[in-house]
Amino acid sequence: MSSFIEYLKETKGELKHVRWPTKQQTVVFTIVVILISLGVAFFLGLFDFLFLKGLATFIR
Repeated sequence: MSSFIEYLKETKGELKHVRWPTKQQTVVFTIVVILISLGVAFFLGLFDFLFLKGLATFIR
């Protein structure tokens, strides 16, 4: 049990060294992640649609 308490103390000490992002950085990074996610979703959806249409052409 003492090793667990020591772990918690060390973790608390390490968290004091963390440089947390500002509110503005958090908002900007969140927007960037959302935009990249939407871009990847559009890209994958486009290729899925094109492959579906291509396969439909070969199957007919």
